Amino acid sequence: MRAIDTNVLVRLLARDDAKQVAAAERFVEGGAWVSHLVLMEAAWVLDSVYDLAPAAIATAIEMLLVHKNLTLEKTEVVAAAIAQFRKRPTLGFSDCLIVAAARQSGHVPVGTFDRELGKLDDVQRL
Repeated sequence: MRAIDTNVLVRLLARDDAKQVAAAERFVEGGAWVSHLVLMEAAWVLDSVYDLAPAAIATAIEMLLVHKNLTLEKTEVVAAAIAQFRKRPTLGFSDCLIVAAARQSGHVPVGTFDRELGKLDDVQRL
């Protein structure tokens, strides 16, 4: 299966350049894989460039879970990260994904200097 880069995923979500959206849709037509890294970068772009609210970012990523042509890396981890992000949007999606992936892999606690992240279960503030 093919994989996509962040800029392709952002085009599919933002739909702000008709020519690039069409090219992205053609590329993923037969199926494409989306890594956690691409999801994290896309969430950052949606926040910092497009100024989307956390709820809108969570909704966009949730839509990807059921996209007919996209397969997300470890969907159960992504779903858990979205749920945590909806509860604590100030953390950012990337932090939630880091913790969800660590939990799923059995590598907890996650060490951090981040005061807010340190409040989560399975995270240790250093």
